[in-house]
Amino acid sequence: MSATPVVIGIDVAKAWLDVATYPVARPPARVPNTPEGHATLLAALHGLAPTLVILEATGGYEMAVVAALAHAGLPVVVANPRQIRDFARATGRVAKTDAIDAATLALFGARVQPPPRPLPDAETVLLDALLGRRRQLLEMLGAERNRLEHAPPPVARDLRAHIQWLERRVQAVDKALGAAVQASPVWRAQEDLLRSVPGVGRVIALTLLAELPELGTLTRRQVAALVGVAPLARDSGTRSGRRIIWGGRASVRTTLYMGALSAARCNPVLRVFYQRLRAAGKPHKVALVAVMRKLVTILNAMVHHHQPWRVEALDLQHNC
Repeated sequence: MSATPVVIGIDVAKAWLDVATYPVARPPARVPNTPEGHATLLAALHGLAPTLVILEATGGYEMAVVAALAHAGLPVVVANPRQIRDFARATGRVAKTDAIDAATLALFGARVQPPPRPLPDAETVLLDALLGRRRQLLEMLGAERNRLEHAPPPVARDLRAHIQWLERRVQAVDKALGAAVQASPVWRAQEDLLRSVPGVGRVIALTLLAELPELGTLTRRQVAALVGVAPLARDSGTRSGRRIIWGGRASVRTTLYMGALSAARCNPVLRVFYQRLRAAGKPHKVALVAVMRKLVTILNAMVHHHQPWRVEALDLQHNC
């Protein structure tokens, strides 16, 4: 094993992988993005004993090599491309090639040292894919319904037929989602736990199961930051700017927003919380974001303590 920690950066393309090391001075290597290429990569990394292997999320092309690396017991991080690009600009790396990107990834891993996250199992991957497909179908359904409003009769007939087909596909995906949850006793129990909260429906519960697996393992501040509902300061000198929310997991945040709308009406605790903020002069959206933050905090505490919704037990959130 090398005395100096070695970080591996891998730039992923559909056909190949560009591999760079830090701080080992060697030219970037290129291997095919195939099972054979993955085996070659693993053999090369075995002698280096890297402390971290970092890749970018590339729309799915990285999934096979990430699985191979994780199966080999290597610490893997799949980074946000926007974060890597910002790091490249901050370090003066304006040029962009596959080899440069691989070297940037290795440098980012060495300087920032992001913690490896456990990879989702096959069931979680399936649930996430079904939820993603459901969102795509609903987006297409909304677009077709908007087109129908001003479409001439021949086009309207075609749009109605497509809308009916999309509605059937949404129903089929919903059925597949239900089957996936029913096949897992753990998920069934967690879904029941989450849905015990007034305002949390099936889609919110499934989204949290698939896209926020850390729920129940974080503090209230950590989970708020991970979802992207923690207020971020914008102060400079004597100027105190407005607090904003930014970053986090957009799909989870979007789903929680719908949950907050419901909870602000029907949840006895969050309704009072929302009304108190509005009475204090907070704008509607600011109050709703606060409801989102309080909702995810409550859910995080419930999962942590394995306790369903009870108004008298809400002080658990302060101990998590």
